[in-house]
Amino acid sequence: MKIAVVSDTHGLLRPELLPMLGGAEHILHLGDVGDPAILTRLAEIAPVTAIRGNVDTDGVCGRLPETEVVTINGQDLYMLHDVHDLDLDPVAAGFAAVLFGHSHKPEIRRHKGVVYFNPGSCGPRRFQLPITFGWLQVAAEGELIAEIVTLPVNPH
Repeated sequence: MKIAVVSDTHGLLRPELLPMLGGAEHILHLGDVGDPAILTRLAEIAPVTAIRGNVDTDGVCGRLPETEVVTINGQDLYMLHDVHDLDLDPVAAGFAAVLFGHSHKPEIRRHKGVVYFNPGSCGPRRFQLPITFGWLQVAAEGELIAEIVTLPVNPH
């Protein structure tokens, strides 16, 4: 199963992102949505699971859960906005991956068999960081393959 992972849109759904989400079977938004219309538009592409980020304080976005667990092909994926708020042991909880955003810095790492995946930000550029999103593939045998994709946006 191919899952698109986005974060930190901060109210900006870049038009360059939408065609790149083709083939997504599920979309995970890791918070700082900023505008519920973004979730509506993403849901036209594939089912969406979204959590709340620190800028999502009111309205529809403010009612999103702080964390979520999504099970894909038998693998439990733990979603939270800021990895520094992780208050459980992912290994003991049986999670295959911890998916997070907040920093706008794309990252893929493994620790004790758990994939830690931050797709970066596909919203407004912060500092000199790239504009990115991620793909997470969950193979039938449960293997997780994470990939960071840089959006082709005007650097100015």
